[in-house]
Amino acid sequence: MAVVLEERKDQVLRLENGAKDIVCEKESLAGSVSQRACVFCGSRVVLYPIADALHLIHGPIGCAAYTWDIRGALSSGPELHRISFSTDLTETDVIYGGEKKLYQALSELIDEYKPKAAFVYSTCIIGIIGDDVQSVCKKAAKEKNIPVLPVHSEGFKGIKKDGYKAACDALYRLMDENKDEEYLEDNPFTINIMGDFNLAGETWMIKEYYQKMGIKVITALTGDSRVDEIKKCRHAKLNIVQCSGSMMSLAKKMKEVYGIPYIKVSYFGIEDVSDALYQVALFFNDKTVLEKTQELVRSEIERIYPKILEYRKALEGKKAAVYVGGAFKAFSLIKALKTIGMKTEIVGSQTGNQEDYKLLREVSGEGTIIVDDTNPLELSGFIREKKVQILIGGVKERPIAYKMGIGFCDHNHERKTALAGFQGMLNFAYEVYSTVESPVWKWTQPDYL
Repeated sequence: MAVVLEERKDQVLRLENGAKDIVCEKESLAGSVSQRACVFCGSRVVLYPIADALHLIHGPIGCAAYTWDIRGALSSGPELHRISFSTDLTETDVIYGGEKKLYQALSELIDEYKPKAAFVYSTCIIGIIGDDVQSVCKKAAKEKNIPVLPVHSEGFKGIKKDGYKAACDALYRLMDENKDEEYLEDNPFTINIMGDFNLAGETWMIKEYYQKMGIKVITALTGDSRVDEIKKCRHAKLNIVQCSGSMMSLAKKMKEVYGIPYIKVSYFGIEDVSDALYQVALFFNDKTVLEKTQELVRSEIERIYPKILEYRKALEGKKAAVYVGGAFKAFSLIKALKTIGMKTEIVGSQTGNQEDYKLLREVSGEGTIIVDDTNPLELSGFIREKKVQILIGGVKERPIAYKMGIGFCDHNHERKTALAGFQGMLNFAYEVYSTVESPVWKWTQPDYL
């Protein structure tokens, strides 16, 4: 059985008779080398895909290097987000303060790149030395006549989920600045897609589905988004929350302030993407929209399902482990793996809450290990114990899989293959199939296989 630190045992749940609720939303245990990212990273990955904004990191250069291009977020136009800017604080700046350096950097960069808005990210050192980032941003905004928004994302003050909240606060301030502006839209069926970051062009695929249904997407928060779109998104009739971990606080705020209802969906796997489209159609309760949705879902499933059944023949009975950032994504992955005949033996997340883990218990099979905020020692131990053939996770999980000699499927920030939507399910099935069935594993497989 895998080694688990005594202080972590309540954050590991084995689905057996009499299993207790899992403990979650705790700060990572010091010394356990958690797979989590910091607050700053959480805020950066949410705001980064806004393609016509300036993203300036106020702190040492290492923070900018750590988060540069960590999402494969594509843009259909400007690509200012692909450049990582930093104030590059040194020891001298730490002693005397970095406000002058921040102001100078903002002034020069705004003049040079003419962004529609600027986001300034506070890192750990800023929280320690006490730079008044808000005042500097306010001054720059007044002089340059664009929104300059501080993002209070000092890494030490919480976990990745707190970074999501800091990013959502900044987005809300941006959309609320122009609350008196009128917005005219002929289409009565308007939505925002929240928590989709256009990894490998997935937002474009989802937007195309809604377009075929007769639904207008005002903006995606934040995949391939623009500052002017975000300012208008408070006029939508419905918010569609794809990544609940990153965007739920903003969805709740928009419901409270603007009266916009929201629904939680997932675009991963045949079941969930179909359900996501039908939920939107049923919300607007329009016969034409519903008929178009039915035709879309029917034609897409007929197109991809025969090929998925071919992959299933080879994958039937194989075992997988899933460890992702948000727990909502894990639900879909369990269903998608079941579609191709595989059993999920281990599943966990970095930011899940009690509601998430309750749902995970319902969709997981007997004997499954559910884990919150794991670390490499635990995860590798669980993989060995459960004899899995593939690990599905993010950039920090890849080395664990390869060192153990098993397959890996990237389902996180920097991937280049679209895994959302109907085509994404087909891509996912092929990637799992080609990985698990690769002949290379006969040279690397661990002794448990």
